[in-house]
Amino acid sequence: MSIRIGQGFDAHQLVPDRRLVLGGVDIPYDRGLEGHSDGDVVYHAVCDAILGAMADGDLGKHFPSSDESLRGVDSAVLLGRVVERMTGRGLHLGNLDLTVIAQAPRLATHQAKMESNLVTLLHATPDRVNLKLTTTDHLGALGRQEGIAALAVVLLEASQEGTQARE
Repeated sequence: MSIRIGQGFDAHQLVPDRRLVLGGVDIPYDRGLEGHSDGDVVYHAVCDAILGAMADGDLGKHFPSSDESLRGVDSAVLLGRVVERMTGRGLHLGNLDLTVIAQAPRLATHQAKMESNLVTLLHATPDRVNLKLTTTDHLGALGRQEGIAALAVVLLEASQEGTQARE
């Protein structure tokens, strides 16, 4: 198969006494995302999308919350390991479309850095990574500023090396 599509979703509750990290960027805010790792829903959604495209389970399968060595881990480490699995299978990112859903804080000033971090970690070019920001216009738990969510869709393509290895 020369192309694969996957989607990923993650959401975490906002809690006091945690730093807020999204797309590898420390965001100044009075709360952070609860989670076993640093709670970065951006990186988690991308991990799940890539794993889904490879039919390789999900984040919890590869990095279970029961693994104490992963407590507080930088989610860039997790995404790096997922990218290693992807490239190890002869695949590379065709494109990523990602939506972050947060009523607050406002994230527009951090958008370019989040995209840049993703481009670097995914070994991609900027024209293959798209990050959108939205709110729920105060509807539901996200609209009440109880949490933040991210939804990712990826297209993976077979790399030339992977194609040649199968021939």
